[in-house]
Parts: sequence; structure tokens; C-alpha cells
Amino acid sequence: MHLDNILYSQGFGTRRVCAGLIQQGFVAVAGVPCVDPAMEFEVQDLHFAVQGVAWEFHEKAYLMLHKPAGYECSQKPSTYPSIYTLLPAPIRQRGGGAAAGVQAVGRLDQDTTGLLLLSDDGKFIHRMSSPKHHVPKVYDVVAKHEVDDQQIQKLLAGVVLDDDPKPVRAAACEKTGELQLSLTLTEGKYHQVKRMIAAVGNRVEGLHRARIGALQLPSDLKPGEWRWLTAQDLALIAAKP
Repeated sequence: MHLDNILYSQGFGTRRVCAGLIQQGFVAVAGVPCVDPAMEFEVQDLHFAVQGVAWEFHEKAYLMLHKPAGYECSQKPSTYPSIYTLLPAPIRQRGGGAAAGVQAVGRLDQDTTGLLLLSDDGKFIHRMSSPKHHVPKVYDVVAKHEVDDQQIQKLLAGVVLDDDPKPVRAAACEKTGELQLSLTLTEGKYHQVKRMIAAVGNRVEGLHRARIGALQLPSDLKPGEWRWLTAQDLALIAAKP
């Protein structure tokens, strides 16, 4: 693949901008400066640097983000900053065109923290988001009032939300403290956790997504930080916890 097309596919601007970066000597491959936009490279395991910042070629982007509180999962946020501002510009601009950049796999409310996946692979996003695939998502919930066994049983048996007469059930639910519980869902309705907790007579005071599939939010990934998903991470997402 031509070097300018490599940069374009990775989100470094229009083809003209990418060619200009190369011609001005801002791009190096394997530590060697390149000035010819038409230079050909094999993209598998390709490492390069743009203006001194190291990058690795990714045909498709698969990321995890530790979403902090106070951010909206929207490209056009209404009140709070967008989670996309936490990502480098090339990640937000990958591929060019109207649908450029990565998209969040589902959404977390602005006050909800935890594991969020992002990708520019439409099939992956659909597979992770669709309730038909039953991908479990585990939430740590802090309730306003003490959690009792009756509430746990109702969540497991199913509660009716105001926009759907079909009961919504937790795949798993375990009390982890006087005010805390671990709740596993396999679908993602609007404000689902908060509405389910409200339906059993309690209220969510704190909400954190700890796991998707068998992939746990890494303890060393701080709020606001992101990283590429590895092949092992992707396998864990698809695996049953």
C-alpha cells in the first residue's frame, strides 16, 4: 500500500494532507524518514511514526476506554464533553468520509463510569450491541437504600419497564454489600439499570460497568485512558464469563 494511503486510512487527514506530511519529512517507517508518498509498504505489523509519535497500522480499530463520569457517549453532546475528545485525532478521523472514526459500542450515561468499547467495524458493533447475541455486561451498582433478597429475586425474575410490557430480567444478580450489587445484563435498553432498580423500589446512586463478556476493565487503565484491544481481549469479549 502507498504510504500516503496508509496514513489516510489511519486518520491522519485528507490524502493531500497525508502526502504533505510525508514530503515535509514528518513520517518515518521503522525509524527511517520517508519523503515519497508513493513508497509501498506491507501493512501487516507495520510500525511508523508521524511527527515523532509512534503508531501501529490497524486495518480495523478495536479499543477499550475507561469512561469517566461527566462525559457523554455522543459525537454531538448536549451538556457534557464528548468521550471522543478523550481519543487522539487520528482515531476520531479514521477512514475519512461521513462515517469517519470509531463509534461507541452502546452507550453509558454521563454519570456512569467503566468499560466502553469503540470500533470502526460495523459488524463488530452490531454483534456486541444486539440482544440476539446475549453478550453479558456486568455492572457494579450502588443503591440509595439497602438491597434486600426480595429485590434481588425480582430483578432475576423480571421487571416491567414503562415502555415495554415484556419483563426484563437480569442474567445474574448478586448482593456485594449493604448498598451494593453486581448486575449482569444481556441487552441494553435506555437507562436500563437505573429503571430496573427503580422498578424494585430502590434507586441507583452509582453505576460502573466492570466487564463485557469475560473481559474485565483492567485495573491499570485509569479513567479517561484508552488502549487498543488485543486478540486475547477480543477472544475474552466473545467468551462466556
